[in-house]
Amino acid sequence: MKSVENTLKNPPRSNTNLKEEIQKLKVEKNAVILAHYYQEEAIQDVADYLGDSLFLAQQAAKVDHDIIVFAGVHFMAETAKIINPTKKVLLPDLKAGCSLADSCPPEDFAAFKSKHPNAIVVSYINCSAEIKTLSDLVCTSTNAEKIIESIPKDQEIIFAPDKNLGAYLNKKTGRKMILWEGSCIVHEAFSFEKIVSLTKSYPKAKFIAHPESESPVLEIAHYIGSTSGLLAFVQKDSAQDYIVATEAGILHEMQKRCPEKTFIPAPVEDDSCACSECAFMKLNTLEKLYRCLLEGTPEIEMDTELMDAARLPIERMLKLS
Repeated sequence: MKSVENTLKNPPRSNTNLKEEIQKLKVEKNAVILAHYYQEEAIQDVADYLGDSLFLAQQAAKVDHDIIVFAGVHFMAETAKIINPTKKVLLPDLKAGCSLADSCPPEDFAAFKSKHPNAIVVSYINCSAEIKTLSDLVCTSTNAEKIIESIPKDQEIIFAPDKNLGAYLNKKTGRKMILWEGSCIVHEAFSFEKIVSLTKSYPKAKFIAHPESESPVLEIAHYIGSTSGLLAFVQKDSAQDYIVATEAGILHEMQKRCPEKTFIPAPVEDDSCACSECAFMKLNTLEKLYRCLLEGTPEIEMDTELMDAARLPIERMLKLS
């Protein structure tokens, strides 16, 4: 086996070599790789567990490896650390943040919460650990409706940080939740007009969308669902063509599971982009994944009291799920 020093001087260059070296390092270091569907294709292909936020949180609670490498964004790796405070959790690129999480500063949200002292706070998992400490329950787009329905109908609810998901849930459940004005730049990038035009070019295609998208986009969707929901829908549905409004990384897994079908990324407002990609998700690369396994860094490090407080609403979510 190559020494660490030699490997550093001569890192494998091709994806094939990188994948082989990653597999060796996983065994050597007793590590597991959790990856989100929005990661680049090469990372999805080497993951031990590939899924959406709920699935990955559930797997993070079960793994018995010494090291968790989380190929996703910061709040996801943070959640894995909160669930596994004694394990080493690595994130290939610490700059892999989240526009939605950034749209909800803890101090501002605490002030917002104080104006509604009788409200239960349900936070979408796409938020910082500090926001989770201010929450009673956490949810994902997969289980959000179930979490909301578990709360008595006469109970006031604050939903944060995604206003679009919150508005969709209000419509689905008949609630009047108080919404924080946050959003995801990836899911707000879709162009309603261009989608309508594209459906005319593909008259037999079904348009499917993630509920973080804006209301006009959701109103014309044949199906609305979480990332895993969209994936399940295209596998069981009889159509052959789909226009997909979520981060384009999911199309790789859709095509693998349904090779006979056609998947078209929904168009965005920006004429320079063909689809909506999360720049933060794509900061992680196969090379960075290899190096973080090799070097054991960058590591997610968190205050113990913060983790303890943030764990409670996550555990409530996992129990309800």
